[in-house]
Amino acid sequence: MPHTSRPSFGIMTAPMQVDYHDVLRVWREADAIPEIEHAWLFDHLMPIGGDPSGPTYEGWTLLSALAPQTRRLRLGLLVTSNRFRPPAMLAKIATTVDVVSGGRLDFGIGVGSRPDHPLARREYEAHGLPFHDTAHAVGSLAEACTVIRRLWTEDEPFDFEGTYVRLTGAFGNPKPVQRPHPPIMIGGRSAATLRVAAEHADLWNIPGGDIDDGVRRSALLDRYCAEIGRDPASITRSIHLPVSYDQPATTRKAIGEAIDAGFLHIILGLSAPYPADVARWVTDEFITSHGR
Repeated sequence: MPHTSRPSFGIMTAPMQVDYHDVLRVWREADAIPEIEHAWLFDHLMPIGGDPSGPTYEGWTLLSALAPQTRRLRLGLLVTSNRFRPPAMLAKIATTVDVVSGGRLDFGIGVGSRPDHPLARREYEAHGLPFHDTAHAVGSLAEACTVIRRLWTEDEPFDFEGTYVRLTGAFGNPKPVQRPHPPIMIGGRSAATLRVAAEHADLWNIPGGDIDDGVRRSALLDRYCAEIGRDPASITRSIHLPVSYDQPATTRKAIGEAIDAGFLHIILGLSAPYPADVARWVTDEFITSHGR
């Protein structure tokens, strides 16, 4: 992904408490608006807000369904839980989406849900998935990024013997459309995750909120990059900001603060139900006023 001083804007439609056709409507609308450059889903198996037994769609499956319904938008998950799928399988899933979309995937990945978020924690138990401690989550994320990149780029089968990931005769075919591979976005704010981002990320995403904290985390990422001899400017800074339909001035202020702080990849979170023509409204209300 090119690094420029111009902000790039996208939308995020969390696929919970909503119908597939509502998400499809918003993505099709956004795809026809050049100012919206990317679109995102989340990666949860049960709702993390609203009715706890309401509908939630599986992120990668839905992304693969939306990809051929769009022509231009870059697309991804904000962000994939590395806890849900073995990394070699995830590499195959992501490759499939990159091929289906004609090379438009931005590959978002993170450690997975915080242990202190009960609505997120329950989805692991409900689906028979182990919920390991933080050290395991971060260590396995670093190994997953290594393995996934190798599966995307290497031309010969390989074995991998890590602390958390072990593969024998691993090989990815087909390869992603994008060369050398789809951009890797790592999401999270912990110091341990930032160390992984310094090594592996093309983009780093932080959830919106305290922009001062975001600035401190970004500076920490700079430091970790310097420690391993990487140019910090080679990692695009991304932020997710929830959109307020009722108080757009609040959202506009948050966007301005984020851009001033160096976060030039802006993902605007749209809550359901989605108003009619919401993508056009977002464009007119927020994007055109910030230099697009």
